[in-house]
Amino acid sequence: MSVYYTRDHEWVRVEGDGATVGITDFAQGQLGDVVFVEVPEAGRSVTKGGEAAVVESVKAASDVYSPVAGTVTEGNQAVVDEPSLVNTDPEGEGWFFKLTLSDDQDLNELMNAEQYKTYCESV
Repeated sequence: MSVYYTRDHEWVRVEGDGATVGITDFAQGQLGDVVFVEVPEAGRSVTKGGEAAVVESVKAASDVYSPVAGTVTEGNQAVVDEPSLVNTDPEGEGWFFKLTLSDDQDLNELMNAEQYKTYCESV
């Protein structure tokens, strides 16, 4: 299992040809209290860098972009029902959707944990 990060503060955890996507702890901290989440439905195709989900907080509404291209296999109903999961466990139970990767080459352009930490320190 490998975890990768984007400059837009999404993470993707890859296991085989499947992946789970969410927003990072840094992102949820910037958003503040999350009050609404919209996740994609199973079967939807997403493109690398394309809009895939929506998250709204008391401060702002933001699109969540897919770090990789693929087909959504599951949206996380738990974060729709309880948006605060994004604040309390953003890189665990607060995930947004799962997908099947179209091309694992998409991962080559993403950051590892150490690179992402350095990136966040420079923002």
